[in-house]
Parts: sequence; C-alpha cells; structure tokens
Amino acid sequence: MRIILLGPPGAGKGTQAERLVKKYNIPHISTGDILRSAIKDGTELGLQAKEYMDQGQLVPDELVVDIVKERLTQPDTQHGFLLDGFPRTVAQAEALDANLQALNAPLTAVLNVDVAEEELIERLTGRRVCRACGSTYHIRFNPPTVRSVCDKCGGELYQRSDDTVETVKQRLAVYRQQTAPLIDYYREQGILFTVDGAQEIDAVFQEITAILNQQQ
Repeated sequence: MRIILLGPPGAGKGTQAERLVKKYNIPHISTGDILRSAIKDGTELGLQAKEYMDQGQLVPDELVVDIVKERLTQPDTQHGFLLDGFPRTVAQAEALDANLQALNAPLTAVLNVDVAEEELIERLTGRRVCRACGSTYHIRFNPPTVRSVCDKCGGELYQRSDDTVETVKQRLAVYRQQTAPLIDYYREQGILFTVDGAQEIDAVFQEITAILNQQQ
C-alpha cells in the first residue's frame, strides 16, 4: 500500500493515519518528522534544511523532495508507506511521481478526507491543551470533568493561539488554495478518492479500507 493522505486541518487525518499504518504495517511518513529526523541525525540534507529553518524560512521544494526521496529508499518502505503533509504543491507531486517511477513503486491511492468548513472550525476552535502536561481535550467531543482543568494533572487548560476562529479560517483558506490543484492533479490520474470525514471515526476508517481493498 502506497498511500497519500490529504485533508484540511481538523479533518482527522492523524487518527486515520495511526489506524492505517497499523492495519497495513507500513511506515507513516510526514514531512515534519522527516525533517526533524534528518536534522537530528545530522545528514547532509538535514543540515541544509536546518539552515533555512534557523532563518525562519520555508525549506525549498527541491530540498524537501530530496529528503522524502531519501526516506522512501529505506528498507521499511518496501511494502508501502503512508505520506502525510507531502506533497503540498503540484511541483512536489510531479517530483514524487518521477521518484516513484524510478523505484517502480506507483501510488495505490490518494485519499482526500473532506469535511465542511463549519465543522472544521468547530472541531479546531474547541480544542484545549493543558499548560502543565500537554494533554488535549475538546469542549464538545472530549471535555474535561471540570471545566478548564486537566483530568490528568489538574493543570490549567487553554486555547492555543492557532486555534482561534480567525487563525483557523486563515489556515483553512491557505489549505484549500494549496490543495485544490493537487486534488485535480490526482483526479486526472484516476487515483483520487474522496472520503466523508464528517462521519464517526470508525465509519471513516471503514470507507477508507473499502477503497484500498478495491485498489489492491
């Protein structure tokens, strides 16, 4: 299984990714994790990426592509992988296609977890985080026993600055703008499948696995 997982912030990609990598025994590859790992390991590409990040700049497409390419040649990807957060642009997608073609490892499916913007805003603005231990809650889906108090350590719960309505709307607008071309790109290849992310977690997972089973 060689899967790309697309979806806006708050769509539940992380939850589905955890289940998918467990079911199919494939590595979960996210660009953030790869970059941090490459920097930690002091690889040549990691050091190049660190220079950009230390200056507060975005890591260039070419460098991100090279780092992903390096990751995809590692032994644990032999039976597949799940890519999350990459590609972000059509240029990255084209570079990924070229790399996978060279590896004779075409994509199985691109899964687009779709959720209406109103629902995403409610999901994201309702998140609360414990200042002391970092545990997360949601005022609707997973509220603490006592309002604004962490069940685990009694710490204060707060709303992160990137979870306010204004910030969330901006994040969603950027995502839609960046991802719309990608959706069209993979739809034209016939490997894009849109999943209703507003369903219960189990239902979303069942829909995804049904799609993947048909692609095997």
